[in-house]
Amino acid sequence: MNKNKKKLVIIGLDCASPKTMFDDFLDDCPNIKLMLEHGVHGKLRSCDPPITIPAWMVMSTGKKAGTLGLYGFRHRKGNSYDDFWIATSYNIKEPKVWDIIAEEGLKSCILGIPPSYPVQPINGCLVSGFITPDITSNYTYPPELKEEIKKHVGNYILDANFRIEDKSSLLREIYEMTKIHFKTVKYLMQNKDWDYFKFVIIGLDRFHHAFWKYYDKKHSKYKAGNQFEGEMRRFYQYLDQEIGEILDLLSENTITMIVSDHGVKAMKGLICVNMALEQLGLLKFKKKPKPGTRIGDAEIDWFKSYAWGWGGYYARIFLNVEGREARGIIKKKDYEKTRSKIAQKLRNIKDDQGNRMNTKVYRPEDLFQTIRGDSPDLMVYFDDLNWRSAGTIGYDSMYLKDNDTGPDDAVHDYHGIFIIYDPKNKNGKDLGIKNILDIAPTSLKLFGIEVPKDMEGNIINF
Repeated sequence: MNKNKKKLVIIGLDCASPKTMFDDFLDDCPNIKLMLEHGVHGKLRSCDPPITIPAWMVMSTGKKAGTLGLYGFRHRKGNSYDDFWIATSYNIKEPKVWDIIAEEGLKSCILGIPPSYPVQPINGCLVSGFITPDITSNYTYPPELKEEIKKHVGNYILDANFRIEDKSSLLREIYEMTKIHFKTVKYLMQNKDWDYFKFVIIGLDRFHHAFWKYYDKKHSKYKAGNQFEGEMRRFYQYLDQEIGEILDLLSENTITMIVSDHGVKAMKGLICVNMALEQLGLLKFKKKPKPGTRIGDAEIDWFKSYAWGWGGYYARIFLNVEGREARGIIKKKDYEKTRSKIAQKLRNIKDDQGNRMNTKVYRPEDLFQTIRGDSPDLMVYFDDLNWRSAGTIGYDSMYLKDNDTGPDDAVHDYHGIFIIYDPKNKNGKDLGIKNILDIAPTSLKLFGIEVPKDMEGNIINF
């Protein structure tokens, strides 16, 4: 490894938030604190929607989700009522930072950035992320890197099943996975030729979603003195130790960033979006489904239904339009009027105590100048993301306290974090709020490469 070349390392901490990173645990993290006090930092406004896919690719391309045509992990297939497709690397048509710098002969190491499976050739090496089916898949480029990792690092772990009740075993699993991820990063850093190194630690996201109620005193399920109360702090201390070991491997010619794709906060509950649509007279069932039924498995009277929805950290609403859907009933001339009425009805939904919620409802064109792919008709952030959306049906109420797809006590927030540390340029400034779109053009600027005019972010100057 040539230590005299200018290099850039981007450490992606999935789900890291200003509250945890800057407020609660900074004094427990001496290496991160050093980077913050001698570099620049701030909040990083996530993309819309603020979820892992598309966020990491928004960051890597400098293009909004609409431009990428990615609105989550799953996407509706065409105008189907129940068929869907899962985002893969093949859906990313826009050039990523590592594609652009490759044209200048620069090499990259990429690890864990979703969606990067199936793996595609790059000028360097790549280890795919958690959407990879399993480790029997070809999850590295070049292909022989898979056996090299197994030989020199150990058995690779792609993800942890975080939506389980056994928190003690999950705790061990997240640590085991995260350790193998960092060990792989350090091996590649020391044994491969690279100019740009970007990796994502998904373990922090899994930790937040599984253990948030044990840490956040404002969470409705928090209990003082619980057995996992100190685990969040310990995990951040562990991450800091690993980051310190990485910094020790780097030369003074290396700029290091820490970034996150979105923030995190306590989940207040779930709105069963399809039960809400039923109560609003917009969705009709032929017979009452059993609790927990998938919308695609229900008997729906489509000729009397105006809309249906998908669950997740935000809700996607699809309208039943004549000539577009097979059994559509909304006249095309009435589409905009109907969409506006449905949006207002969703905004007016109150919480389980009868209180007004601060629900945001967007048309895709409100958020994106370019809209590609299978976009929803409406995007709904219930109570400004405080309430998750449940897509399953059959309940007596539109409100749930527990996640319908397994234990999860946190939701996403708009603001992640960024730190940029240059050992040769120490200033310690808080730059306020920047945008996730800004990381790609800033990365290119650090290499002295012209930023493409169609990138939608701005350069962070420091």
